[in-house]
Amino acid sequence: MEGKVVIITGASGALGKIVAASALAKGAKVAAIDHAASAEKPTADRIELGGVDLTEPAQANKAVDAAASHFGRLDALVNIAGGFAFETAVDGDPKTWHRLYALNVLTALNASRSAIPHLAASGAGRIVNVGAMGAIAAGAGMGPYAASKAGVHRLTEALAAEWKGKITVNAVLPSIIDTAANRASMKDADFSKWVRPEELAEVILFLTSDAASAVTGALLPVNGRV
Repeated sequence: MEGKVVIITGASGALGKIVAASALAKGAKVAAIDHAASAEKPTADRIELGGVDLTEPAQANKAVDAAASHFGRLDALVNIAGGFAFETAVDGDPKTWHRLYALNVLTALNASRSAIPHLAASGAGRIVNVGAMGAIAAGAGMGPYAASKAGVHRLTEALAAEWKGKITVNAVLPSIIDTAANRASMKDADFSKWVRPEELAEVILFLTSDAASAVTGALLPVNGRV
């Protein structure tokens, strides 16, 4: 990871913060993109681009180009930005399906489309998306979320096929991530079985590294101990 330039979307979230910190610790340079505003000043190793709506292609382009301009190049894109809702298919709001498609699929699509010209020029370009084990077989109340994450899986496969030999494109499929929000919503669960963000970050950053140069189109389960 030494010297590699990595864009991380959703960088202010529970997983995004861990991935960004781990990438910096491994010697990478990080462009942190998030919908939340940021007043942090750029440094030689990190730039924060806040207030970005990645569901809008123009905003995605502007943020990605700003990151590439700051560091002079891009080597990897980690698409973490997304959303979740628990609603049954019949009783839930149909708008939720549109909202989660935008938050999970369009953010990854727009960031990828914006980054690909830069990644192709890198010679070792990487894209890593965050899918979900829950999208393989949707449970009750998981319809809109599972459908959107299944879209992320298919986007990963399509981009991997289209850019084979030039950019690797893979996705990690976590089960339940051990975050404060998930613990609060599932107080009676056995948290020890969940995937720790640090564990997931290691898999994500492996896929952005030179060590994963022969891996593309993979949907990699990261189940924890579930």
